[in-house]
Amino acid sequence: MSDLEFRTVKSSQTTLKELMVPSYANFGGKVHGGVLLSLMDKIAYTCAASHARRYCVTASIDSVDFINPVEVGELLTLYASVNYVGRSSMEIGIKIVSEDFHNGVVKPTNTCYFTMVAVDEETRKPVPVPGLILEDDQEIKRFLEGMMRRRLKLSHREEMRQARAALDIGCELHRLEGQNCQLKHRR
Repeated sequence: MSDLEFRTVKSSQTTLKELMVPSYANFGGKVHGGVLLSLMDKIAYTCAASHARRYCVTASIDSVDFINPVEVGELLTLYASVNYVGRSSMEIGIKIVSEDFHNGVVKPTNTCYFTMVAVDEETRKPVPVPGLILEDDQEIKRFLEGMMRRRLKLSHREEMRQARAALDIGCELHRLEGQNCQLKHRR
């Protein structure tokens, strides 16, 4: 690969700021989680498309952690960075913090990992993405952790496929004892 096929992590890092307005509130008066997920998807796309310089789609969202609630009136700042790249996929790490202007409180609210895939706009088939130039220990660590997450995700997917295929309800009914369920009309 030539140097043109590699880009730095910093070249596509993205920051998005948005004020949390009353229309974003859920029934509990906090900002709705769906609003946060939409903002995360937006910044993940922007970061991935900046790295790939192509149209990208969301392939999966992993480990969305809701750490603290977000209040209406707070300023939300989302940070996104390409942590890992494969052939056509990229792991985008996202961190969100909120700022309460009145009280001067800044708190973390969310972290997550999006897997984005670069695709050809006509065929919708995956296309290769540039590699990453890792410039410091933090970037190396994030890349290695992204490799681990990918390996574990693929392994878990295969284990679940095998477990579903082998599931025998008749042999497993005893596992429902003590669970918060009732069986009705079992044949």
